[in-house]
Amino acid sequence: MNVNKRMLLASMAGFAIAVASPALAQKKYDTGATDTEIKIGNTNPYSGPASAYGTIGKTIDAYFKKVNAEGGINKRKVNFITYDDGYSPPKAVEQVRKLVESDEVLLVFQPLGTPSNTAIQKYMNSKKVPQLFVATGATKWNDPKNNPWTMGWQPNYQSEGRIYAQYVLQNKPQGKIAILYQNDDYGKDYVKGLKDGLGDKAKTMIVSELPYEPADPTVDSQIINLKASGADIFFNATTPKFAAQAIKKMAEIGWKPMHLLNNVSVSVGSVMKPAGFAASQDILSTGYLKDPTDPTWKDDAALKEWAAFMDKYYPEGDKTSSFTVYGYAVAKTLEQTLKQCGDDLTRANVMKQAASLKNFEIGVLLPGIKINTSPTDFAPIKQMQMMRFKGESWEFFGPIMTGEVGS
Repeated sequence: MNVNKRMLLASMAGFAIAVASPALAQKKYDTGATDTEIKIGNTNPYSGPASAYGTIGKTIDAYFKKVNAEGGINKRKVNFITYDDGYSPPKAVEQVRKLVESDEVLLVFQPLGTPSNTAIQKYMNSKKVPQLFVATGATKWNDPKNNPWTMGWQPNYQSEGRIYAQYVLQNKPQGKIAILYQNDDYGKDYVKGLKDGLGDKAKTMIVSELPYEPADPTVDSQIINLKASGADIFFNATTPKFAAQAIKKMAEIGWKPMHLLNNVSVSVGSVMKPAGFAASQDILSTGYLKDPTDPTWKDDAALKEWAAFMDKYYPEGDKTSSFTVYGYAVAKTLEQTLKQCGDDLTRANVMKQAASLKNFEIGVLLPGIKINTSPTDFAPIKQMQMMRFKGESWEFFGPIMTGEVGS
């Protein structure tokens, strides 16, 4: 009787485990995820005025080819679908709708440009599809209360603008500032950050502000007019094509102010080299990524790993470009987020894990810079360091800085 009782209890326990196991091991999927695949959408300007950024999309595509070759993410292959939006907001809307409604992606990752992301943000949040790690530093991407499906990645433009203001106030407090900016949220965010950082001195220090449109052929006339303002500090808030034009024109007309160039245009291969190394000397900017052209990092293990990745998966890519380092770093961040999702590949869990990154380190970020997010903090990277262009590369100097953003 005792033996039979023990067998009965064991049998019941076994049955209970069998019933419980499927629940414990249950996989959860939303559209775009299966046992074998994770479908990720992207838009990038492979053509148009911001086509220099196209290499970012190509780097990300190459990175997921590497991930798939190594077994995928939690044994699932990444299906990365990327479309050209030409840096045109209407085109971006069209392509993102295609990704969500036709391709049925799990999420849209790294869509590039402030105007394009602004155009799709309401749609993405109404559809409850992650608009994740967007390729723009506009401050509004860190707004989990009103836009819980949108998250930035890079340091925001207002913080960067405040860092430049700190530098100017410390090094040239009596200077006169001229500003060139793109006439949209991207450019205006930079200008706001600079003005906020200067405080009351903004009214007296800033002597000229001129906008340009992304569709403009050149910014030559703006540069001539800004020089005429008498400014001895130039804040250059432009995308790569126009940054290179500005640097060239300044050299042509002999204007040599303290030159502050926004981080989105610091690529040696896409900006400094086309503008001319001689014309680019002593330009100041900020960085958060290791520069592959800087001799400081010639023996750096993380950059050697990146270079090996480039050689194998994107051999035609530009290894002098910070954009390829950027694409590699942001793809690693998404890989980590999806790893944390485990077998719960719902859109809600993707955002939950993206908002749960704790001291995540990527070797190609500058030492001391770590990625941190929370349910109330959708700004993964907040720190930068000043740098100066010397010879054919950027040289970092000074401490790691954070520009606090006001309301």
